[in-house]
Amino acid sequence: MAEKITIQDIARLAGVSKATVSRVLNDKPDVDRLTRERILRIMEEQGFVPSITASGLAGGRNRLIGVLIPPLNWPLLPELMRGVAEIAEQTPYELVLYSISSMNHERDRRKVIDRILTTKLTAGLLAIFPGHSAQYMSELHQQGFPVVLLDDQYAPPAMLPWVGADNRVGAYEATRHLLQLGHRRIAHIQGPMKWKVSHDRYEGYCDALQEFGLVPDPALVAEGDFMPASARSIAETWFSLGEFARPTAIFAASDLMAYGVMSAVEEHGLRIPHDISLIGFDDTSPSALLKPALTTVSQPFYEMGQRAIGQLLNLIEDVQSPHRRWYEQDDDHHFVPVPSSMHLQLPTNLVVRASCGAPLRHAQSSIPEQESAD
Repeated sequence: MAEKITIQDIARLAGVSKATVSRVLNDKPDVDRLTRERILRIMEEQGFVPSITASGLAGGRNRLIGVLIPPLNWPLLPELMRGVAEIAEQTPYELVLYSISSMNHERDRRKVIDRILTTKLTAGLLAIFPGHSAQYMSELHQQGFPVVLLDDQYAPPAMLPWVGADNRVGAYEATRHLLQLGHRRIAHIQGPMKWKVSHDRYEGYCDALQEFGLVPDPALVAEGDFMPASARSIAETWFSLGEFARPTAIFAASDLMAYGVMSAVEEHGLRIPHDISLIGFDDTSPSALLKPALTTVSQPFYEMGQRAIGQLLNLIEDVQSPHRRWYEQDDDHHFVPVPSSMHLQLPTNLVVRASCGAPLRHAQSSIPEQESAD
């Protein structure tokens, strides 16, 4: 096996000092253009791959960003990480992923974070769906370590940078769509109510009902766990009530739970949207491919990833190179500064597909008509 090319070898071949090669690796401006080009050409000819750790230490900067992620099978992760990666790859930084199981005890999570920090090679942390670990992240942030939360299920600490979606407005728009179609018996399958996201989506559901002069019916609200099996069981209970007592529409607080409702609909010999209209939340990839395709609330996962890593890069640069800001393209392809905000809540979008329709007349016959608030 050929010996690995080192910075010292590149310096010897280019006829410069090791420090000059290091300045080129760290994109320092104080290197002559011809010298820089010669060094880069020699690096390419020799197949030189710089050590991220070594170059970071040589320049007094860390070039690694730690990303704490949920288990890799989490369905929302790919789009979030696509946004994170596309911004990160335009910078000198590299991402290091740490997958933390939701089943881990909080003490174990804190140990993982401590191990990451002990290396002193991580410039900052991006924590996706961190749960109770957010409180520890807040302590790190107060100590001056760059941290940003992305899509947390609990209420984010007041002083900790956070990026998420407007769950309440998204749920309001979903429920309002069903109301405008003529539905009045609209059921809601909540996510776990220990999480803020579930409360926000339930409040949006209530906002829309109240706008149409309706009071939420406790018999049409049940708590699920964001997974299909819980929603299937809840829907089966409602469908057993009989034609006039069952809901004519269901708003599920996640697409996965909407899939569970679809199973129950088929099991009971019903049809979507003829007998039951259905809306989910998230717009995960399979939702557009179902038969019928699922109407759902789309979260801007890609943009959330971009915004979160942009915020973190700004925090890192505030520590390492004050006044520098990372940029992204706007709709007209002009480069504009990435906005820095402590809590950034991005808008959702209702994606109307084939799983919703007007309720059948006989299903509404025993329910008094309500005037639309429009």
